[in-house]
Amino acid sequence: MDRIWLKHYPRGVPAEIDVDEYASVREVFEESCRKFATRPAFSCMGRTITFADLDALSATFGAWLQSIGCAKGTRVALMMPNILQYPVCLFGTLRAGCTVVNVNPLYTARELEHQLVDSGAEIIVVVENFARTLQEVVARTKIRQTVLTSVGEMLAVKGKVVDLVLRRVKKAVPRFSLPGAIRFNDAMKQGRKVSLSRVPIGHDDPAFLQYTGGTTGVAKGAMLLHRNIVANMLQARAWIRPILDDRRPLLLPQASMEGRLPICGTARAIEPWLARRPSRRLVDRVVGHSVSDSGVIGPRFRYVGMVRGRRSVRPNFRASIGLPNMKP
Repeated sequence: MDRIWLKHYPRGVPAEIDVDEYASVREVFEESCRKFATRPAFSCMGRTITFADLDALSATFGAWLQSIGCAKGTRVALMMPNILQYPVCLFGTLRAGCTVVNVNPLYTARELEHQLVDSGAEIIVVVENFARTLQEVVARTKIRQTVLTSVGEMLAVKGKVVDLVLRRVKKAVPRFSLPGAIRFNDAMKQGRKVSLSRVPIGHDDPAFLQYTGGTTGVAKGAMLLHRNIVANMLQARAWIRPILDDRRPLLLPQASMEGRLPICGTARAIEPWLARRPSRRLVDRVVGHSVSDSGVIGPRFRYVGMVRGRRSVRPNFRASIGLPNMKP
């Protein structure tokens, strides 16, 4: 077949990728941690962790999972918004040989129960803001260990203020009771006492159980193998590399596949952002970085934008990336 579409590829984009370049998502991640150890990996609410930090933290969480009996293929549910604990738990789960089951934090009790039962998840990490929902259904699922965290748990002193405001001022944490639950920091303390065992992981092992939005009925899970994710990451790298270098920040919805592929596959500073719509505050965060371009991905935005030039970004931001309804 004459592949006529190739002539429309941008310069620098190869015609093919080699999916055998990496055996699993773990290899991609660990290579990035070695290569970019001192660079920022994630920034959230003023706290930044480097790739070296993420390497150590995720290994600790993975070791804790193994210490409580999580074997290869165990399903670990993550019910969190964009906070630093998410990448720590995601990569820790994958490095332990387990399978990530992402859960929308805004799920109703009925939706949550369906996904936990359908996926067979045994462990769940949940932000306390949504623990009340989990309380309503956990007894009817296979969950045997709950990990509780708070928005500010990895934000040091600032995090104590953030949590105090959420709990006492905004009343954003409903009362809940989850007997046997362990706090994220306590799980990490236990994980530091043991070592992460290197479980064999290959292309045909499941990395994610990713669920649909359920707009046409109940949410349905898609099994994404390490081969699928590695192939997607290599495809994305092939197309993005001619445009972005390894220092560009990305604004990503972490629990969405459109955000998770860059998280897993790129060695760039990634900026988690809690925003439902574009705002001037978001723009200020973008131009606050020392780089000139930023990739922007968002489930409510439905665009990938390039913001070019620190000086021109403010007056031309909407025109540059096609944002509707920009708030002042």
